[in-house]
Amino acid sequence: MEYKIEINNQEEIYDIGSVAKHASGAALLKIKNTVILATVAREDKSVEEDFLPLTVHYVEKSYAAGRIPGGYIKRETKPGDFETLTSRIIDRSLRPLFPKGYGYPTQIVVFVLSCDAEVDLQVAALNAASAALYLSDIPVNKCVSGVRVGKIDGELIINPTNSQLKTSTLDLYVAGTKDELLMIEMRAISSIKEEQQSVNEVNEEDMVEAINFAAGAISDASSLYEDVFTPLKKADAVLEYKASVMDEGIYAYIKENYKENVYTALTQMAKSERAVELKRVLELITQDENVISKEWDKETIKAALEAFKHNVVREMIVKGRTRADGRGLKDVRNISIATNILPCAHGSCLFTRGQTQALAIATLGSDQDGQTYDVLTERVPNTDKFMVNYNFPGFSVGEASPLRSPGRRELGHGNLAKRALEPTIDKHSLYTIRLVSEILESNGSSSMATVCGGALALRAAGVETQKLVAGVAMGLVFEDGDYAILTDIMGLEDHDGDMDFKVAGTKEGITALQMDIKLGGIAPEILKEALYQAKEGREHILNIMEEAALGIVVNEEILPKFEVFKVDTGKMVDIIGQGGKTIREIIEKYTVTIDLDREGGDVKIAGINRLQVDAAKEHILGIVNSAKGGFDRGGRGGGRDGRDRDRRPKVVEFEKDTVVDGVVKKVVEFGAFIELPGEVDGLLHVSKLASGRVDKVTDIINVGDKVKVRVLFQKGPKIELALESKE
Repeated sequence: MEYKIEINNQEEIYDIGSVAKHASGAALLKIKNTVILATVAREDKSVEEDFLPLTVHYVEKSYAAGRIPGGYIKRETKPGDFETLTSRIIDRSLRPLFPKGYGYPTQIVVFVLSCDAEVDLQVAALNAASAALYLSDIPVNKCVSGVRVGKIDGELIINPTNSQLKTSTLDLYVAGTKDELLMIEMRAISSIKEEQQSVNEVNEEDMVEAINFAAGAISDASSLYEDVFTPLKKADAVLEYKASVMDEGIYAYIKENYKENVYTALTQMAKSERAVELKRVLELITQDENVISKEWDKETIKAALEAFKHNVVREMIVKGRTRADGRGLKDVRNISIATNILPCAHGSCLFTRGQTQALAIATLGSDQDGQTYDVLTERVPNTDKFMVNYNFPGFSVGEASPLRSPGRRELGHGNLAKRALEPTIDKHSLYTIRLVSEILESNGSSSMATVCGGALALRAAGVETQKLVAGVAMGLVFEDGDYAILTDIMGLEDHDGDMDFKVAGTKEGITALQMDIKLGGIAPEILKEALYQAKEGREHILNIMEEAALGIVVNEEILPKFEVFKVDTGKMVDIIGQGGKTIREIIEKYTVTIDLDREGGDVKIAGINRLQVDAAKEHILGIVNSAKGGFDRGGRGGGRDGRDRDRRPKVVEFEKDTVVDGVVKKVVEFGAFIELPGEVDGLLHVSKLASGRVDKVTDIINVGDKVKVRVLFQKGPKIELALESKE
């Protein structure tokens, strides 16, 4: 049965009870032409371990946008970054709703079955998943709502369309219930007006206003959802919950006899030393004759010690206004910065804050190095010219864990750093930029160390960012009606606190924000105070970064060189030459890459040597300006080699979309040259080898391969091809 809900600038139609009836809960959500199926399933047997075994999978089906998946495997396979990040958003928003002690393996699956280009899929996916969970037999008694807030022409808008969001200066995503916020993500969106790019940072006052604006919309929506769904909700399943393993008697014994030992252990300056000392305290307790006589087992003692440690940390912070490492509540740990420590990397920065250390490396490339990716709501693939990759090896926390491909946490941290830094990068930059953060030590907010180190690594690579960006992780502890806000939290405070949020930005305002609230609602006054305290910490870090930036020595010798200039579009065929011979020979002779814009007349040359790039430019200008074309200054002849035009071989003409046999004659970085019937060559660009992303041409074809190709375009000797098949 369908239920229509008009809320937050959109009509949501929920079909309940029609599909996926074997699931514990299911909901089919329609918004415009978008259709999303969300299901919840759980096992009947609880796990023995003390954790919530919840997994979330958000999956975009290609058929939802009328497409067949690209590549050789014509079905959905590994999830893309957007799918992974959306799964993470749903998980972070719904996980706090589960009852304490719930240990039944539970899976939330969200399928995008039909996609409207104007509908926000992250908002729709969370609302559908929340409905399915609330309707299920799992004892969850609150509905979550997700909303996005944009700012267009200075006005806040709830749930802007995807087209509207492109003109917004703010992208704020908030999830919560009718009486509390659970998760916040925000990014500033740079804009260009009158050829001037603006970072569009958000100041603290406007940030609080936008969050409160979202909170009101969430409260209204969640209340309406509960009114509609409560009569449809399944009866709660009879489940057994894990009892707390913490024994009050043991807790009292530790408090009475080992309080000073725990305090001493917590005040160890190093994370590793603190862990070792706490283990020693545990061994002391287990060897205590009174404890042995009471036959308390080690796991129960460990749980009580952990609970006591948790309370001691909070008491020190709220009542003592001091922290385990001796810092005041607003103090930032010591910072050291070293730039361009890697001689062969384009730009590098080793950023160390306390016991957290990030090695950030910037690499510059050309347009061909951009990351191509599909967006379900857009018809053509996008190319990302700024990439941030975050790596978290086990040794950074003293573990001997295997190296694996990045998981959700790594992708999330990299995405946060990207959102923080991207507004300061010139949208019309000639460079494609890849920023990699290798976490070498971790004790609190390595993602913010990535932001700081990344901003300086970009400068070290000669990238003229508009402003430096710094990030700081904040904490919040509530205890007995009082609270404390912490600047630059370490791992211990993150684990034992009530909220952690990461704020990144310039001195003028916030460019990215991520917040997870563990305790429920937060008063606007406290949120405002926390944001202003974060600003103080951010400015302190930026002052240190600005001093370090003054000492950067850019290694110009190893940076790639770019040259962009315009030519008459009618001369493009002369630059390319018959079958691409001229451009190929220029590329090989000067060791450069060349991108041609046939419509705009732009020629972009990239290389690792300035002299070679300049020489290639002069060569191309010589071809363009020469009446006869070809290679000048004694170069070898290309398609137009200076001979009498009437003596040139006749060009074979192919009709468009004709499929012909050919042989791969030469493979280059940007594609391959195919010998066609009539002894002419055609260019098979890398983008025409397969429907999906191709990293290396030789992954698909090699010299000597026999292929069938389709003629896409021919103008004189210039022939462009697409691969049909390979023998």
